[in-house]
Amino acid sequence: MIGRPEVEAAWSRIRPYVRRTPSIELPAGTFGVAAPLALKLESLQPGGSFKARGAFHKLLASDVPAAGIVAASGGNHGVAAAYAARALGHKAEIFVPTTSSPTKVARLKSYGAIVHQVGTVYAEARAASEKHAASTGALIVPAYEDEVVFAGAGSAALEFAEQAKFDTLLVAVGGGGLIAGCAAAVAETVKIVAVETEGTPTLYEARRAGKPVEVKISGIAADALGASRIGAPNFEVAQKWVREAVLVDDDAVRAAQRALWDELRVVAEPSGATGLAALMAGAYKPAAGERVATLVCGANTDPAFLSS
Repeated sequence: MIGRPEVEAAWSRIRPYVRRTPSIELPAGTFGVAAPLALKLESLQPGGSFKARGAFHKLLASDVPAAGIVAASGGNHGVAAAYAARALGHKAEIFVPTTSSPTKVARLKSYGAIVHQVGTVYAEARAASEKHAASTGALIVPAYEDEVVFAGAGSAALEFAEQAKFDTLLVAVGGGGLIAGCAAAVAETVKIVAVETEGTPTLYEARRAGKPVEVKISGIAADALGASRIGAPNFEVAQKWVREAVLVDDDAVRAAQRALWDELRVVAEPSGATGLAALMAGAYKPAAGERVATLVCGANTDPAFLSS
């Protein structure tokens, strides 16, 4: 199981390639949240999400063959892998489900990746990507179920802890890469709370079962949080360090997206607003004096929703 030293090493390796994203500290009462709140805008990373951290770390820590890299993704990981591959001079082929947003597919193509849309859920795209890698020799860059990838993702929490003081960090969960990395990085000193939508409850159901289990995926955040099972090494870290897991409905996520725009003029995709949704909807209630924080972890969405 990785810990803070591995995340620190990953952060050192990827620093020249990723952005130090800004954090915003807000007083109690903002968004109707009773506690002081800090937000980290990982939505401003190259590719529009925190995923750049893990993708760059995987490529920099690996010997990439002439066949390049292959990745499966609901969208954001593929965008990050394609961006990192282009930056480092590698070929990229990305497999995404047909449910991926047109915005994300267009971004993938803009980075020079060959895009394959396969199946309706991430698991089907992943199976196709693994078959392709086996036949070509390309390096698989996993979306989340890889300690090298989530060590890179965890660098966001180390950076955030330098920028703001908080007692609790709320983290959106899909396959578990971000929360495993963040937990490995800071859970010895910060309470980690997992947030998922009712349609993407991979960690929530795994905690109930005591092991990773298949879940049916649906709803507003399915394209980004749509892994049907949490990763095994991710769950191992989460079982040790995640203190609480909560669910929010799609309406709460939409309200948080709107609030981020109205209050801060920040565009967030559904997964990027999920942590804030838990606070606004009361799925997580801070104690008196508790300082809370969350990551706005992605912005790959069509901003037209803001005018609706």
